[in-house]
Amino acid sequence: MKQLLSLLFLFATFFTLTAQEAVITDTIPIRGFCIAAPAADGVDDFVKFINEELAPRRINTLVLRFDYNYQYTSHPELQNENALSREDVKKLVGACKKHGIDLIPQINLLGHQSWHSTLENLLKVYPQFDETPHIQLPENYVWPNSDGLYCKSYCPLHPEVHEVVFALVDELMEVCEAKAFHAGMDEVFYIGDDKCPRCGGRDKAELFAGEVRTINNHLLQKGWRLWIWGDRLLDGKTTNLGMWEASMNNTHRAIDLIPQSVIICDWHYDRAEPTAAYFAMKGFQVITCPWNKADVALGQVADYQNFKQHANPALAFRYRGLMETIWVPAADFFDAYYGRKQLSGRNQGQVECFKALFDAME
Repeated sequence: MKQLLSLLFLFATFFTLTAQEAVITDTIPIRGFCIAAPAADGVDDFVKFINEELAPRRINTLVLRFDYNYQYTSHPELQNENALSREDVKKLVGACKKHGIDLIPQINLLGHQSWHSTLENLLKVYPQFDETPHIQLPENYVWPNSDGLYCKSYCPLHPEVHEVVFALVDELMEVCEAKAFHAGMDEVFYIGDDKCPRCGGRDKAELFAGEVRTINNHLLQKGWRLWIWGDRLLDGKTTNLGMWEASMNNTHRAIDLIPQSVIICDWHYDRAEPTAAYFAMKGFQVITCPWNKADVALGQVADYQNFKQHANPALAFRYRGLMETIWVPAADFFDAYYGRKQLSGRNQGQVECFKALFDAME
């Protein structure tokens, strides 16, 4: 019996690796678009945008940030009010399939479990998962603050947290008919807190890497691929990239502790930083991600083209493409895109960046 089980395990492992390698050998450059999933009353507008804007620009990858904007049946207590129904999501899935666009759903895992003075649903419903329960959200949020509070994190070592979040992941992957999942994992400032009874005193890089591996293992068992943002894997001190685009709490060493099957989304918004080359040298496939500055996006396209042309084939292959990121609600972006309103502050320039990026990629 033990020999039979061993053979079955080896067969399953071989099948998983073979499926994974099949994905890795895909050589089509990624032309990606990342945005929040629409509100329920904005689904038809989103389908129209897919048909009339994304498809003509040959965008082949759509990362939709759902988080709790879906009517989960596994944990309905975690869904937002007026969340998307199964039928709503299937409309988006159908539009993507029509144009050969890979739909990749995202739920923020580990970090981004709060925003300013508001808890996200996971910690609101399950406060026992909070990495830093002793830090209270202020009535009026300001940055910087004495607690170093940007966004809350869940405790990666809590024995019950993955049972809950993986149920959401599985449900969303099924309804989206997806082959890859984006776990977020950017800007994690709270990890390995000294007061956490499980994480206190542990190496932050090992904690971060452990969470990546846990998520990755769950996905691989089902034949799915893991995408994450890359900032926590960069050393903010030696690169001078700072605490937002890179890590200042020593999680960067996790880059040598996570599987190279993970797809890295390398975002830089103010300068065309050359960190995609670093990820490629470390063995990862990498996607460069601009946001709101057209000149930065054009620099990133030039870097991509130069890398593909001059690097050896193994490295050049790992530089997979580019993905525009949008950080306003879908309805606000569409209003700006069609000239119905203007975006304010740093959100200005997203429409121009979107157009410049895909024009340049032609």
